[in-house]
Order: sequence, then structure tokens, then C-alpha cells
Amino acid sequence: MPDDWYRIANEDEVASPALLVYPDRIADNIGRMITAAGGAERLRPHVKTHKMPDVIRMEIERGITKFKVATIAEAEMTAAAGGLDVLLAYPVVGPAARRLARLAATHPRTTFRAITDSAEGIDCLAAAATAADVTLDVLLDLDVGFGRTGIRPGADAAALYRRIAAAPHLSAGGLHAYDGHLRDADHGRLVAATEAAFTPVWSLRSELRAAGLAVPRTVVSGTPTFAILAARDDVEVGAGTTVLWDAGQAEISPDLDFLPAAVLLARVVSKPGDGRLCLDLGHKAVASEMPHPRLSIMGLQVASFPIHSEEHLVVETPQAGGYAVGDVVYAVPRHVCPTVALHDEAVVVRDRRAVDRWRVQARTRRISI
Repeated sequence: MPDDWYRIANEDEVASPALLVYPDRIADNIGRMITAAGGAERLRPHVKTHKMPDVIRMEIERGITKFKVATIAEAEMTAAAGGLDVLLAYPVVGPAARRLARLAATHPRTTFRAITDSAEGIDCLAAAATAADVTLDVLLDLDVGFGRTGIRPGADAAALYRRIAAAPHLSAGGLHAYDGHLRDADHGRLVAATEAAFTPVWSLRSELRAAGLAVPRTVVSGTPTFAILAARDDVEVGAGTTVLWDAGQAEISPDLDFLPAAVLLARVVSKPGDGRLCLDLGHKAVASEMPHPRLSIMGLQVASFPIHSEEHLVVETPQAGGYAVGDVVYAVPRHVCPTVALHDEAVVVRDRRAVDRWRVQARTRRISI
């Protein structure tokens, strides 16, 4: 594949900053995900990465039927695009519980699942499901060391699982564990850390089953541990970044073999002094929650990023003399998921031409419910 695979022939037809997506590379990544997991039925890819119904449909065409989402809008979009099994992998409380129950009533063809880690969450889901006269499948959310949500595996977790099973209009749907803290470029260390983090999960699952409780599914993995946990035959893997890939994951997970399939197109808007270029890639175009580098600019050696504001990115580079105001540059974001969420649409590239637009539908917090 040529080194400039990202470059398009009709740059002058694309306003910047723009998010470009490459369906051929997305399709390639989906195939690699299926191969790594040992089958499409083992996958529950996370929709938060792309938030686009067109990508959902590409995955469905390859046999993927189960999805993981972070918002009610993502859940609604996924169901409308044909997803048959949608796990809302975010604690559901307050009005969100009622919205999820309404989704279940409105889309009876799709099975909606939720997670919880508290008695209050269970009671909230049960009340919403009862009021909507639906049954919601609920997974117990486990903390395997990340410390963000979830309950540690143990006696208290087992008690909560029994409470889910006994709650009206809820069914105990299994276990969910996200390992966002597990990231190590050394594969051996990552394997050992993953095994240590998840051993209590396997023990809890065995304990629950021995007590006569059904644990029909165990949903695990972020992107760094995707291939490690996919090697097991008793889990569903829920990585998201693998479908679009980004510069950050390529650095964190060198053993994972996926292709960048989302690229930012920008232009030089000013040359503020020797050795500097100002690009139209501000905070509102690329995810900026992390320190620099927040993106990898293709073909450009960047010494530093002295200024990054809402609409501007100033880079210091020894190659500045080779660029003129108006020149196009391309960049792979460091974190693709929140980058996509900054764009209303993605420009679709086929055969080196921008030919279509895909709506980033679920970047909004509400679609219709």
C-alpha cells in the first residue's frame, strides 16, 4: 500500500477541518476483529468510537449482531441501524433508566441490556422497566482495577447479582468488566496483568453458577487487551477503537494489527514566523484531553506544539519552509473516539476521492427518546 494512502485527489472540494473515513480500511479492520475473536458472534464492538449508523451496517453485513454503547442516543441509533443486541455499558440512573425502558418498548426487535453496580441502580432500572411493562436484561458491572465504575468481585458483588435476579421486570444477564487501566506496550507484562485482573471475575462467575444462578454472558476488554481476552472462548469482547484505529492505540498496543481508517484533513492558515505553521485543527476539531502530541501529522516532523486553542494549532517544524498558506495537511488523531464526536459528519473516501458524507448521528445526546 502506498505511503500516501490517505491523500485524496479532490482536496479542493473538502472544507477544513474535516474528518475523513476510508470504508475499505474500516472493512479490513472489521475482518481483522472477527479473525482475532474467532468469529463474529464473539464480538460486541463499542459504538462510541464512530457513532455512525453506516459503520453499524458494515459490521452487521459481516455477521456482527451484538453491540456496546455508552449513551441512550448510541443505543437508539444502533437499534435503528439493525443491531439486534445492544448493551448500554454505562450506569443507568434517573431519567436515563426511563429512556432505556422506552427504547426497549419502541424497538421490540432489539434486546437492550444495561449494567449496574449498586442497589440504587437496580431499583431504578426495575421501576423504569415495570412502568414501561418491559423486561430489561441487566449485567453486574465489576471493577477489575480501573476504579471508575463497578463493584469488586466478591461476596457483595454476588449479593447484588442475586438482587438483580430477584428484581421485578429485570433478568440477570451476566457480568461486565472494563479494564481501562490495563495498557502496556510490553505484551508479556500486559498478559500477566490481564490474568491477575480477571481471575476474580472468573471465580465470581463460577461461584454464581454453583449457587444455581444463570450467568449467560461475560462482556470484557478494552482495546489493549482485546486479543488477549479474545483468546478465551467464554467471553464477549467489546473493543471499539479497533474499527477506526488511532495514533494512541498504535503506540500503546504495538502487537495489535489494525489500520488507521479515520484521518483529519486540515490546511495551513498562517505562517506565524520562521519554522512555524498554523493549522485549522483547534480543540473543536481534534480531541485535546491529553498532553501533546494530540495527533500525528502525516509526513511532517513536528518539534513542538506551542499553541493549541479553539480553532488554531501552531506547530514548530523544520519543514515549515516547504509549506504555503492554503496547503493541505493530513493527521491521524491520538484519540479517535472523542475526535469523531466533534464532527457532525465524516467525509467518505473511496479510490482516493471524497465521494460521500456519513452522519455522525450519535454525537448528540438525544435522537428521539
